Amino acid sequence: MLRSFLPLFLMTFFICLFIVLMQFLWRYIDDLVGKGLEIHVLGELFFYAALTMVPMALPLAILLASLMTFGNLGERFELTAMKASGVSLVKVMRPLIVFIALVAVGAFFFQNYVLPIAQTKMWTLLYSVRQKSPEVEIPEGVFYDQIPGYNLYVESKNPETGTLFDMMIYDVSRGFDNTRVILADSGHLKMADDKAHLFLQLYDGEQFENLRDNNGGGTTSTGAYQPYRRETFKTKEILVAFDANFNRMDESGMRNQYVGKNIEELQATIDSVTLRVDSIGNSIGTSIKEYPYAGISYYKMDYSNPENPKTVRKPVALDKPIDIDSVFYKEKPSMTRSYLAQALSKARQMKQDYEFQSYTMADDKKTIRRHGIEMHKKFTLSFACLIFFFIGAPLGAIIRKGGIGTPLVISVFLFIFYYIIDNTGYKMARDGKVEVWEGIWLSSFVLLPLGVFFTYKAVRDSAVFNFDAYKLFILRLRGKLRRELEVKDFTMTEVEPRTALEVLRKLDFATVELTEAYRRLPFYKRWYYMLKRFPQRDAAQTALNEAVDYLSNTRERQVIQLVNLYPFQLTVRNAESVRRATSSLEALFKKQLETNPTSE
Repeated sequence: MLRSFLPLFLMTFFICLFIVLMQFLWRYIDDLVGKGLEIHVLGELFFYAALTMVPMALPLAILLASLMTFGNLGERFELTAMKASGVSLVKVMRPLIVFIALVAVGAFFFQNYVLPIAQTKMWTLLYSVRQKSPEVEIPEGVFYDQIPGYNLYVESKNPETGTLFDMMIYDVSRGFDNTRVILADSGHLKMADDKAHLFLQLYDGEQFENLRDNNGGGTTSTGAYQPYRRETFKTKEILVAFDANFNRMDESGMRNQYVGKNIEELQATIDSVTLRVDSIGNSIGTSIKEYPYAGISYYKMDYSNPENPKTVRKPVALDKPIDIDSVFYKEKPSMTRSYLAQALSKARQMKQDYEFQSYTMADDKKTIRRHGIEMHKKFTLSFACLIFFFIGAPLGAIIRKGGIGTPLVISVFLFIFYYIIDNTGYKMARDGKVEVWEGIWLSSFVLLPLGVFFTYKAVRDSAVFNFDAYKLFILRLRGKLRRELEVKDFTMTEVEPRTALEVLRKLDFATVELTEAYRRLPFYKRWYYMLKRFPQRDAAQTALNEAVDYLSNTRERQVIQLVNLYPFQLTVRNAESVRRATSSLEALFKKQLETNPTSE
């Protein structure tokens, strides 16, 4: 089993890893293209990104590999041969169960020790790439604004010589009030050797410079105001600061985030932030209680010990309630509006103070949730590996289709279903709509019954995809399933009218007893009588089965049609219809006796 499973597992794992890595590439393609990054930097980024994508690729690879392995065994009838020789499916799966358990343990240690380092390095490298200046590639006919402090327009350029024609440059590096506008017939743009400056050489042009903030050149020799300066040049050289080097960011900042911590560090952060939240909450609650409303404080001082007076948590006892109306209206009526304005202003001020304090606590609670999510995700990968194996292996044994076609379709469908549920639970946990453990474990809780169901069906060799069986089951639950007996051409036992009448009378008597027994039940017991052993119901069902078995041997088409009216399960609800069909059959057999009295 291991020799069959391991090659497929390794193949599907690397294929899935490549697919999710391409998803990462398309997501961040805009941050990577046009930066002039070296190959080893891109290789390092993709390596760390591949490590961070392992939690997504590993469960899918296990699902697909187990489906293909057991599908191949079922398609070649090897599973049938094993079961015929007395080897159960659980015994066949045992080596792979041990292997997947080891993979799950390894996935936990990978999540706890390797993944934080990989995520720290990947996000640090990705942010460093984002901060890198793009390569200077001047387009034609549009303004180029990727040079800090400059907007450059080029009408056309010569790709072979690199000459730029009809250039217009807006220099706002010294502020908008000191803007320079440069027009040139042609020019060249080169990167300096230190890759920290751009060297711009212009030919045959003019420069306009705003002198509004230039203290030394605001007036001419005659005292007239000079708003700007105009310069005509044949050749002009400009050195522009432009850092094109790749500078790595410090990893310490990302290392302190939740993505760069293991379980011990995550739990320590959760405990410390929770303690701070509790402390702030107690402080806010105490301040609310200590604030005097209408001149009355919730606390009062205990002066029983003069050397150590302290505040006790007891409300102030009033001799009689305060008459707010008398306090409010005892002043001049003109002061009423002033009192209302002051009260409204004070209420708004208190509301703003408490909202500001709540924002601080909201950030801390968000930090707790993020760290809690990351801690639970250390365990969900291992559990997902086990669940997907117990879905894929039994399902492959059931469908008995090898290759990569059908298993791939089923795997993609199940994984998309898992991913949607997992992403939904993650967002609800992140936003605080549900508890962290409920959101992160939601996908596992949903797929676990599916794995148990498929394993149970595969062990019992049940037909999971027999839709006719499900249809019959639903019809039987609804009581709409009808018999489909047909007239037999040959029977070993002939149906005698007298014997048939005895069987039908027995069925009619049992049906009446069932109805009467149900009516004699107390009302509060009727709703659950079907869940316990009910002798009248068992007797009526036995009589129905005996009647159907005996009458199915008849050669009379009319008898068969009446027998088909009998339900599969006799209940109080269909007892009346059973009695009507029984009466019709009794009348038919009595008529046969009258026609042929010698019938035994």
